[in-house]
Amino acid sequence: VQLQASGGGLVQAGGSLRLSCAASGSILSINAMGWYRQAPGKERELVAVITSGGSTNYEDSVKGRFTISRDNAKNTLYLQMNSLKPEDTAVYYCNMKIVSITRLYPNDYWGQGTQVTVSS
Repeated sequence: VQLQASGGGLVQAGGSLRLSCAASGSILSINAMGWYRQAPGKERELVAVITSGGSTNYEDSVKGRFTISRDNAKNTLYLQMNSLKPEDTAVYYCNMKIVSITRLYPNDYWGQGTQVTVSS
């Protein structure tokens, strides 16, 4: 199983970006999915999570600006980021709890990280 994240980049404050994370491999099912971020000198933090049933939860600072969604048919996770602020600058990582043919219980898988830089 592999996760491939994409969509990061450089944007001015107030701009938007859309991150994607596609899972591939011998996947049987995917439970919760989430986006995390890690800014320089800081610990990795949870940004948003979405359950298999579509329930979502967000870190307080991104509520109303970020939207997490998933396409189960494509095994893909998204993060729409609007009204970006310089403090959103970080490497963003996707995470999925995946049941696969080789591991018949949920395991954590991580994408490689994608850099988001917001200039003031």
